[in-house]
Amino acid sequence: MASLNKVLLIGNLTRDPELRYTPQGTAVANIGLAVSRKFKDKSGELREEVCFVTVVVWNKMAETCNQYLHKGSPVFVEGRLMMRSWEDKEGKKRTVIEVRAERVQFLGSKGAGTGAGAGAPAEEVTAAPEQSSEAAWLDETQGDMHETTQ
Repeated sequence: MASLNKVLLIGNLTRDPELRYTPQGTAVANIGLAVSRKFKDKSGELREEVCFVTVVVWNKMAETCNQYLHKGSPVFVEGRLMMRSWEDKEGKKRTVIEVRAERVQFLGSKGAGTGAGAGAPAEEVTAAPEQSSEAAWLDETQGDMHETTQ
């Protein structure tokens, strides 16, 4: 049976990137992304639907995103879906589906003024090959993706 796990998203950051480091020193950042869709409902009224997605970015790409991206920055993300499960402090099983970025392209242009993405290079950042430390670190975090370790 054939399978494909590929995600392509264009949206705006909902918050500044959250950069932290694994105990081995590998950079990892979470990016909140809002992706919207406009459509007309049955009555012809224009509606907008927004989907909020967490994107996980690793290595040098995480540091570059943290340096240039800010809340509101427009980006193109190419990656794959990943599901993680863990037990929270109360013993409840938690599951989350995130996008593991393989490529992030900044859509803001350099010198574009003070708007979202201003000062960000119109460049593409590609992920380095997968590292085994990534899987080990994800197991260690047990879902606490908002804690900063430096």
